[in-house]
Amino acid sequence: MKLARFTEQGRTRIGKIEGDRIVDLSAITGDNHSMRRLLNHYRDWLPALQAATGPMFALSGVTLEAPIADPQKFLGIGMNYRQHAEEARQAGIPIPESQLWFNKQVSCITGPFAGVVKPAVSDKVDYEIELGVVIGQRCRHVKAADAADVIAGYLIVNDVSARDWLQKSPTFTLGKSFDTHGPIGPWLTTADEIADPQDLQMSLYVNGERRQHWRTSDMIHTLYQQIEYLSTVMTLEPGDILATGTPSGIGAPTGRFLQVGDVMRLEIDGLGFIENPVIADCAQEVMP
Repeated sequence: MKLARFTEQGRTRIGKIEGDRIVDLSAITGDNHSMRRLLNHYRDWLPALQAATGPMFALSGVTLEAPIADPQKFLGIGMNYRQHAEEARQAGIPIPESQLWFNKQVSCITGPFAGVVKPAVSDKVDYEIELGVVIGQRCRHVKAADAADVIAGYLIVNDVSARDWLQKSPTFTLGKSFDTHGPIGPWLTTADEIADPQDLQMSLYVNGERRQHWRTSDMIHTLYQQIEYLSTVMTLEPGDILATGTPSGIGAPTGRFLQVGDVMRLEIDGLGFIENPVIADCAQEVMP
Protein backbone atom coordinates (compact mmCIF):
# COMPACT_ATOMS: atom_id res chain seq x y z
CA MET A 1 0.00 0.00 0.00
CA LYS A 2 0.84 3.62 -0.39
CA LEU A 3 -0.30 5.44 2.76
CA ALA A 4 -0.54 9.23 2.79
CA ARG A 5 -1.63 12.14 4.91
CA PHE A 6 -3.76 14.58 2.95
CA THR A 7 -5.81 17.71 3.48
CA GLU A 8 -9.14 18.25 1.77
CA GLN A 9 -11.39 21.24 2.52
CA GLY A 10 -9.32 22.12 5.58
CA ARG A 11 -9.45 18.67 7.14
CA THR A 12 -6.33 16.48 7.38
CA ARG A 13 -6.67 12.71 7.42
CA ILE A 14 -4.96 9.48 6.36
CA GLY A 15 -5.63 7.76 3.06
CA LYS A 16 -4.26 5.14 0.68
CA ILE A 17 -3.31 5.86 -2.91
CA GLU A 18 -5.27 4.09 -5.66
CA GLY A 19 -3.95 5.27 -9.03
CA ASP A 20 -4.74 8.98 -9.32
CA ARG A 21 -7.14 8.93 -6.37
CA ILE A 22 -6.89 8.65 -2.61
CA VAL A 23 -9.16 6.57 -0.39
CA ASP A 24 -10.12 8.18 2.92
CA LEU A 25 -9.27 5.82 5.81
CA SER A 26 -10.95 7.87 8.54
CA ALA A 27 -13.47 5.10 9.19
CA ILE A 28 -10.52 3.05 10.47
CA THR A 29 -8.17 5.69 11.88
CA GLY A 30 -10.82 8.09 13.21
CA ASP A 31 -10.09 11.80 13.24
CA ASN A 32 -6.49 11.16 14.34
CA HIS A 33 -4.19 11.66 11.34
CA SER A 34 -0.92 10.53 12.94
CA MET A 35 0.87 7.99 10.73
CA ARG A 36 2.92 7.05 13.76
CA ARG A 37 -0.28 6.01 15.53
CA LEU A 38 -1.39 4.01 12.47
CA LEU A 39 1.93 2.15 12.44
CA ASN A 40 1.45 1.22 16.09
CA HIS A 41 -1.85 -0.45 15.10
CA TYR A 42 -0.83 -1.55 11.61
CA ARG A 43 -0.98 -5.31 12.07
CA ASP A 44 -4.41 -5.20 13.69
CA TRP A 45 -5.80 -2.72 11.17
CA LEU A 46 -4.22 -4.24 8.03
CA PRO A 47 -7.25 -6.24 6.80
CA ALA A 48 -9.52 -3.20 7.15
CA LEU A 49 -6.96 -0.91 5.50
CA GLN A 50 -6.65 -3.27 2.54
CA ALA A 51 -10.43 -3.63 2.18
CA ALA A 52 -11.30 0.08 2.43
CA THR A 53 -12.90 1.49 -0.72
CA GLY A 54 -14.10 4.98 0.14
CA PRO A 55 -14.80 7.84 0.35
CA MET A 56 -12.42 8.65 -2.48
CA PHE A 57 -10.92 11.91 -3.78
CA ALA A 58 -8.91 12.88 -6.83
CA LEU A 59 -5.26 13.48 -5.93
CA SER A 60 -5.42 16.69 -7.93
CA GLY A 61 -8.02 18.01 -5.50
CA VAL A 62 -6.14 17.43 -2.24
CA THR A 63 -2.90 18.59 -0.65
CA LEU A 64 -0.46 15.82 0.22
CA GLU A 65 1.17 16.45 3.59
CA ALA A 66 4.34 14.99 5.09
CA PRO A 67 3.47 11.29 5.52
CA ILE A 68 4.88 11.32 9.05
CA ALA A 69 4.62 14.66 10.80
CA ASP A 70 5.41 13.51 14.35
CA PRO A 71 8.31 11.01 14.36
CA GLN A 72 10.24 10.67 17.58
CA LYS A 73 13.50 10.51 15.61
CA PHE A 74 14.74 11.77 12.25
CA LEU A 75 18.28 10.48 11.79
CA GLY A 76 20.65 10.67 8.83
CA ILE A 77 23.87 8.93 7.92
CA GLY A 78 26.72 10.84 6.31
CA MET A 79 28.95 9.80 3.40
CA ASN A 80 27.30 6.41 2.91
CA TYR A 81 27.72 6.21 -0.87
CA ARG A 82 31.09 5.25 -2.29
CA GLN A 83 31.24 7.95 -4.95
CA HIS A 84 29.93 10.60 -2.58
CA ALA A 85 32.53 9.62 0.03
CA GLU A 86 35.25 9.98 -2.60
CA GLU A 87 33.76 13.33 -3.60
CA ALA A 88 34.05 14.44 0.03
CA ARG A 89 37.59 13.05 0.36
CA GLN A 90 38.73 15.10 -2.61
CA ALA A 91 37.29 18.15 -0.86
CA GLY A 92 39.48 17.41 2.17
CA ILE A 93 36.88 15.64 4.30
CA PRO A 94 38.19 12.30 5.60
CA ILE A 95 36.08 9.22 4.93
CA PRO A 96 34.72 7.96 8.29
CA GLU A 97 35.84 4.54 9.45
CA SER A 98 32.45 3.75 10.97
CA GLN A 99 28.86 4.83 10.40
CA LEU A 100 28.53 8.60 10.82
CA TRP A 101 25.08 9.51 12.15
CA PHE A 102 23.53 12.91 12.82
CA ASN A 103 20.19 14.21 14.00
CA LYS A 104 17.73 16.27 11.97
CA GLN A 105 15.35 18.01 14.35
CA VAL A 106 11.81 16.84 13.58
CA SER A 107 10.69 20.47 13.27
CA CYS A 108 12.45 20.57 9.88
CA ILE A 109 9.90 18.19 8.34
CA THR A 110 7.71 19.58 5.59
CA GLY A 111 5.45 18.24 2.88
CA PRO A 112 6.39 16.62 -0.41
CA PHE A 113 5.42 19.67 -2.48
CA ALA A 114 5.98 22.42 0.09
CA GLY A 115 8.46 25.26 -0.21
CA VAL A 116 11.98 24.98 1.16
CA VAL A 117 13.18 28.20 2.76
CA LYS A 118 16.59 29.57 1.87
CA PRO A 119 17.55 31.07 5.24
CA ALA A 120 18.69 34.66 5.21
CA VAL A 121 21.67 33.53 7.31
CA SER A 122 22.94 30.90 4.84
CA ASP A 123 24.50 31.25 1.39
CA LYS A 124 25.25 27.54 0.99
CA VAL A 125 21.97 25.65 0.97
CA ASP A 126 22.35 22.26 -0.70
CA TYR A 127 20.14 19.37 -1.80
CA GLU A 128 20.55 15.64 -1.03
CA ILE A 129 18.26 12.91 -2.35
CA GLU A 130 17.99 9.99 0.07
CA LEU A 131 16.01 6.80 0.49
CA GLY A 132 14.07 7.15 3.72
CA VAL A 133 13.41 4.07 5.86
CA VAL A 134 10.48 4.17 8.26
CA ILE A 135 10.59 1.90 11.30
CA GLY A 136 7.45 -0.15 11.87
CA GLN A 137 7.87 -1.65 15.32
CA ARG A 138 9.60 -0.92 18.61
CA CYS A 139 12.95 -2.67 18.53
CA ARG A 140 16.39 -2.85 20.09
CA HIS A 141 19.51 -4.92 19.35
CA VAL A 142 18.28 -5.91 15.88
CA LYS A 143 20.65 -8.06 13.84
CA ALA A 144 21.17 -7.06 10.23
CA ALA A 145 19.74 -10.41 9.13
CA ASP A 146 16.48 -9.58 10.89
CA ALA A 147 16.30 -5.86 10.15
CA ALA A 148 13.88 -6.15 7.22
CA ASP A 149 11.25 -7.33 9.71
CA VAL A 150 11.20 -3.96 11.52
CA ILE A 151 10.85 -1.79 8.42
CA ALA A 152 7.33 -0.45 7.80
CA GLY A 153 8.17 1.10 4.46
CA TYR A 154 9.99 3.72 2.47
CA LEU A 155 9.69 7.32 1.33
CA ILE A 156 11.79 9.97 -0.38
CA VAL A 157 13.83 12.34 1.78
CA ASN A 158 15.43 15.59 0.69
CA ASP A 159 18.13 16.08 3.32
CA VAL A 160 18.47 19.82 2.68
CA SER A 161 21.69 21.06 4.25
CA ALA A 162 23.04 24.50 5.08
CA ARG A 163 26.72 23.76 4.43
CA ASP A 164 28.02 26.91 6.13
CA TRP A 165 26.10 26.01 9.30
CA LEU A 166 27.41 22.45 9.19
CA GLN A 167 30.85 23.95 9.73
CA LYS A 168 29.59 25.79 12.82
CA SER A 169 28.25 22.63 14.48
CA PRO A 170 30.48 19.52 14.69
CA THR A 171 27.38 17.37 15.29
CA PHE A 172 25.80 18.60 12.00
CA THR A 173 22.52 19.24 13.87
CA LEU A 174 22.23 22.98 13.17
CA GLY A 175 23.14 22.73 9.50
CA LYS A 176 20.68 19.90 8.97
CA SER A 177 17.71 21.24 10.91
CA PHE A 178 16.52 24.59 9.56
CA ASP A 179 12.73 24.72 9.34
CA THR A 180 11.46 23.21 6.04
CA HIS A 181 14.80 21.46 5.40
CA GLY A 182 13.28 18.00 5.66
CA PRO A 183 10.80 17.43 2.82
CA ILE A 184 9.53 13.84 2.84
CA GLY A 185 6.99 11.86 0.87
CA PRO A 186 5.04 11.78 -1.26
CA TRP A 187 3.59 8.91 0.77
CA LEU A 188 4.75 5.91 2.79
CA THR A 189 5.18 2.93 0.46
CA THR A 190 4.88 -0.21 2.56
CA ALA A 191 7.83 -2.59 2.54
CA ASP A 192 5.97 -5.38 0.76
CA GLU A 193 5.79 -3.25 -2.42
CA ILE A 194 9.58 -2.84 -2.75
CA ALA A 195 11.27 -6.06 -3.81
CA ASP A 196 14.84 -4.88 -3.23
CA PRO A 197 15.41 -1.50 -1.53
CA GLN A 198 19.14 -1.96 -2.11
CA ASP A 199 18.74 -1.65 -5.87
CA LEU A 200 16.61 1.41 -6.55
CA GLN A 201 17.41 4.22 -8.96
CA MET A 202 17.46 7.74 -7.48
CA SER A 203 17.41 11.00 -9.43
CA LEU A 204 17.39 14.63 -8.34
CA TYR A 205 16.79 17.56 -10.68
CA VAL A 206 17.23 21.29 -10.12
CA ASN A 207 15.24 23.38 -12.61
CA GLY A 208 15.01 20.32 -14.86
CA GLU A 209 18.77 19.66 -14.86
CA ARG A 210 19.73 16.27 -13.45
CA ARG A 211 22.24 16.72 -10.65
CA GLN A 212 22.14 13.33 -8.86
CA HIS A 213 21.52 9.97 -10.53
CA TRP A 214 22.62 6.78 -8.83
CA ARG A 215 21.43 3.49 -7.35
CA THR A 216 21.02 2.49 -3.72
CA SER A 217 23.31 -0.48 -4.43
CA ASP A 218 26.25 1.94 -4.02
CA MET A 219 25.66 2.23 -0.25
CA ILE A 220 28.67 1.48 1.92
CA HIS A 221 26.49 0.39 4.87
CA THR A 222 23.24 -1.32 3.86
CA LEU A 223 19.87 -0.39 5.33
CA TYR A 224 20.04 -3.48 7.48
CA GLN A 225 23.53 -2.75 8.78
CA GLN A 226 22.35 0.77 9.63
CA ILE A 227 19.45 -0.56 11.68
CA GLU A 228 21.73 -3.00 13.50
CA TYR A 229 24.19 -0.21 14.30
CA LEU A 230 21.58 2.27 15.53
CA SER A 231 19.57 -0.26 17.54
CA THR A 232 22.72 -1.19 19.43
CA VAL A 233 22.57 2.29 20.93
CA MET A 234 18.90 3.21 21.10
CA THR A 235 15.40 1.83 20.93
CA LEU A 236 13.85 2.50 17.54
CA GLU A 237 10.15 3.33 17.52
CA PRO A 238 7.35 3.10 14.93
CA GLY A 239 7.49 6.15 12.69
CA ASP A 240 11.19 6.87 13.21
CA ILE A 241 12.76 8.03 9.93
CA LEU A 242 16.25 7.02 8.82
CA ALA A 243 17.74 8.98 5.90
CA THR A 244 20.16 6.43 4.49
CA GLY A 245 22.68 8.57 2.63
CA THR A 246 23.02 10.55 -0.59
CA PRO A 247 24.98 9.75 -3.76
CA SER A 248 27.43 12.03 -5.54
CA GLY A 249 26.34 15.15 -7.36
CA ILE A 250 25.53 17.50 -4.47
CA GLY A 251 26.14 21.20 -4.98
CA ALA A 252 28.99 21.70 -2.51
CA PRO A 253 31.95 20.46 -4.62
CA THR A 254 31.12 22.85 -7.46
CA GLY A 255 29.59 25.66 -5.39
CA ARG A 256 26.23 25.27 -7.14
CA PHE A 257 24.06 26.03 -4.16
CA LEU A 258 20.31 26.55 -4.20
CA GLN A 259 18.84 29.98 -4.91
CA VAL A 260 15.37 31.41 -4.37
CA GLY A 261 13.21 30.37 -7.31
CA ASP A 262 14.96 27.04 -7.92
CA VAL A 263 12.76 23.93 -8.03
CA MET A 264 14.01 20.54 -6.87
CA ARG A 265 12.42 17.32 -8.10
CA LEU A 266 13.40 14.02 -6.48
CA GLU A 267 12.46 10.59 -7.85
CA ILE A 268 13.09 7.05 -6.55
CA ASP A 269 11.96 3.84 -8.22
CA GLY A 270 8.63 2.65 -6.85
CA LEU A 271 8.22 5.57 -4.46
CA GLY A 272 7.02 8.35 -6.78
CA PHE A 273 8.44 11.86 -6.63
CA ILE A 274 8.50 14.99 -4.51
CA GLU A 275 9.01 18.53 -5.77
CA ASN A 276 10.01 21.53 -3.69
CA PRO A 277 10.48 25.17 -4.74
CA VAL A 278 13.12 27.22 -2.93
CA ILE A 279 11.47 30.25 -1.33
CA ALA A 280 12.71 33.38 0.43
CA ASP A 281 13.10 33.65 4.19
CA CYS A 282 10.64 35.68 6.22
CA ALA A 283 13.33 36.39 8.78
CA GLN A 284 11.26 38.93 10.71
CA GLU A 285 8.28 36.63 11.18
CA VAL A 286 7.01 36.66 14.78
CA MET A 287 5.50 33.39 15.95
CA PRO A 288 2.22 33.72 17.88
